[in-house]
Amino acid sequence: MNITLKQFKIIEAIVDKCNYTEAAKSLYMTQPAVSMQVKQIEEQIGMPLFERKGKQVSATQAGLELLYYAQNIRQQLREASEVMEELRGLKRGKLHLTMASTANYFAPQLIAAFHHQYPAAQVTLDVTNRTGLLRALDSNTTDMAIMGSPPDDLQLTGIPFLENPLVVVAWPEHPLASRKSIRLADVADEDFIVREPDSGTRMATERYFAEHQLSLKPRMEMNRAEAIKQAVMAELGLGIVSLHTIEMELALKRLVVLNVEDFPIIRQWHIVHRDGKRFAAIPQAFKDFVLGHAESLINLVPL
Repeated sequence: MNITLKQFKIIEAIVDKCNYTEAAKSLYMTQPAVSMQVKQIEEQIGMPLFERKGKQVSATQAGLELLYYAQNIRQQLREASEVMEELRGLKRGKLHLTMASTANYFAPQLIAAFHHQYPAAQVTLDVTNRTGLLRALDSNTTDMAIMGSPPDDLQLTGIPFLENPLVVVAWPEHPLASRKSIRLADVADEDFIVREPDSGTRMATERYFAEHQLSLKPRMEMNRAEAIKQAVMAELGLGIVSLHTIEMELALKRLVVLNVEDFPIIRQWHIVHRDGKRFAAIPQAFKDFVLGHAESLINLVPL
């Protein structure tokens, strides 16, 4: 198979625009020229890349597979270009960072401190859930991610750099709030506001309860820690959240941490990237900075 970079760009443009004519305009080409290039690829692979639905087109499975490789090639070329520029002394200093929504409560402190040392660094930041993190890492559209433990079955390197304690929170007037010691079995009888099923926090919590021969009782599911906090303050149930996310609520006495036995659950924040990924200077500097300074920069509220 001999597909050119130009043809990969055409595939990306058609998927993005869902239309040959609009894709051709975005590439400063004619529509017949785009169609001819697609036909050449299809003849090589022996399968159609797109199917028509009225005036729009959508990618077949073969088209989606080639799109995946097109995006990876573009990312690899971008990284190679940055490395070459730095070797020539240009040092544009770009960093594309993706992080879990919960990490957004402390990561800006790390970025600000890093930017103080590297003021020319250009940082692009995406905040998403665990599914979005793994998608960005798999497609190689991010330099690295800040998240919990990466799954073992993917080709990812995860390096722990900071503790992430998970605590049980309630509204201040909750009957358990005044108790100095609470059995885990008593908490298991309560209704919980929980994260979505593929959330790292949700999976860690359910695993922890199962290890104690107990089960969690989800009352509602929320896809953000902020939504869980609001639901708990509205007295809809208890929540299990990262201690990093509740500094303000504890200070304002809108939430309390329950003294549950065997809590907090201690997880770790990780810097995660694809196995064998070669970093340009600024991403490498950020990774080294986080691993070396995160613990001294991030101060948790004492329990």
